[in-house]
Amino acid sequence: MIPLVDLTAQYHSLKKEIDAAVLSTLESGHFILGPTVTKFEESIASYLGMDFGIGLASGTDALVLALRALNIGDGDEVIIPAYTFFATAGTVMSVGAKPIFVDVDPHSYQIDVNKIKDAITPKTKVIIPVHLYGHPAEMNPILEIARENGLKVIEDNAQAFGAEYQGKKTGTFGDIGCLSFFPTKNLGAFGDAGAVVTNDPSLAERMRMLRTHGWKKKYYSEEVGYNSRLDALQAAILQAKLPYVDTWNQKRLEISRRYSEQLAPVGIVVPVERDWAKPVYHLYIIRTPRRDELQACLKQKGIASEVYYPLPPHLSIPCRKFGYKEGDFPHAELASQQTLALPLYPELTLSQQDEVVIAVREFMS
Repeated sequence: MIPLVDLTAQYHSLKKEIDAAVLSTLESGHFILGPTVTKFEESIASYLGMDFGIGLASGTDALVLALRALNIGDGDEVIIPAYTFFATAGTVMSVGAKPIFVDVDPHSYQIDVNKIKDAITPKTKVIIPVHLYGHPAEMNPILEIARENGLKVIEDNAQAFGAEYQGKKTGTFGDIGCLSFFPTKNLGAFGDAGAVVTNDPSLAERMRMLRTHGWKKKYYSEEVGYNSRLDALQAAILQAKLPYVDTWNQKRLEISRRYSEQLAPVGIVVPVERDWAKPVYHLYIIRTPRRDELQACLKQKGIASEVYYPLPPHLSIPCRKFGYKEGDFPHAELASQQTLALPLYPELTLSQQDEVVIAVREFMS
């Protein structure tokens, strides 16, 4: 069996460092926030070239707290891509705002910058580009549109830790960058974990308050917040892994390009890499109208694959109240029907990859 992701392989490659980090945390007695979390927050901020990093309980919470910090709420509208994980839309709705979907570029799956302006209304407050699958969104046009219209930008960088747009790390262009350290991410914890980064000290302070019940001073709530603190155990594990993330991302890139070289000639639509992008391939996404047949064929051969995402968020039950319907965003809808993730993780061997390639090529022939 070839898994989609092998988390145990990564653990065993760093067992000594991770075990030591966990043991050190257990012996410290600091499990909620504390020096281990502070060190990791400083490390991710430094890695990304940002002033502030704030550890949180999940990437979803990162989006919620970012929206709250920018005072987004009832009656506001937030522009997001029509092809993304539901949390991008769900978090907007959870603060009382309305997600305004924009179709995606059919090749990169990133928000189509040429369609953003048409989605702006007097109620629009924020644009959330999603660096989907580890490929950067086209940030300069997005930032220009935001400036022209007085809008804030929150980057959903959950799938693109370490990716670059024009030589600068993604998650660092907008007012706030949101990170996820879900176990399968390029930098993954051993449970749920996330963070936000920003250069704005007032936003940093607000998000620190929001993650701990609205406190500046313990037990003295200044507003209704959340319990969304990064566990010290997760921070210790992530700190141990952080020095390896660039090496892992490079390996992902090499594996992905090898897939593309082998699969493009047989009619599989392979991922694009824009000239201005340095992707990190959180997922390797192929595309074919016979997606479901191919997935069934791979399963028979003991090869895992996954559909990300079978239902675009605008067609989900929670979004029905906004009146969106099938056909509103054709590129997003077609992508959801035709895309498939193949096994990809830094420890994937050449022989395992060859087995996947042979199976796909046989199917296509």
